[in-house]
Amino acid sequence: MSTSPSPSPSPKTGLEALLTPEESVLVLIDHQPYQFANLHSHEPMMVTSNVVGLAKAAKGYGVPTILTTVVEDRGGLLIQPLQDVFPDQKPINRTFINTWEDQVVVDAVKATGRKKLILAGLWTEICVAMPAIQAAGEGFDVYVVTDASGGVSAEAHDMAVRRMVQAGVVPVTWLAVMGEWQRDWARTDRITPEDQLAALAHTGATGIATLWEQQLLNTPVTDATGTAARA
Repeated sequence: MSTSPSPSPSPKTGLEALLTPEESVLVLIDHQPYQFANLHSHEPMMVTSNVVGLAKAAKGYGVPTILTTVVEDRGGLLIQPLQDVFPDQKPINRTFINTWEDQVVVDAVKATGRKKLILAGLWTEICVAMPAIQAAGEGFDVYVVTDASGGVSAEAHDMAVRRMVQAGVVPVTWLAVMGEWQRDWARTDRITPEDQLAALAHTGATGIATLWEQQLLNTPVTDATGTAARA
């Protein structure tokens, strides 16, 4: 059985409660066709876009990311857009419904030395809630990305989030995670502009506007004759 990490949980308030790339580890659970087939709490394409955006952000910020599936021979392989973010990583295929009962996954998390555990998966009420509650009880600071997760109904998702909050788990959305990892837009040491734009492309209108802004900034200025002016 897994044991608690030696550090005690960090505060739930104050600056230390916010996420940093250096302290985070991300586990993405069961984003597979079978799970999507009965996803009714969110629009499936939205969850797909959100989890891929989250994965791209984690990759860009250097946050260790663990991919896991459950009985993939029946439930299907990890969705391709997510696998494409980590093309060389083979997801850990489990039989345990509760990811935190799979020692391979737990060992992979502990090997990172990180204590802020970020989870997202399908379905919220089962494959996310179970490991979140157990890991929180073992001393990890657990954050669940609610808009990169989903359940079989809006009620199932909502009840799962409420139950996890009662256990000390922190609900958060994927763009909020990215904002906490960045912390200051003037920073250039945490993520390349290319990786940042790749993740922001999944933010809907904000992403479109950001990409447009970059297009305008990179468009040569022309003079009255329409000739590009020299820099």
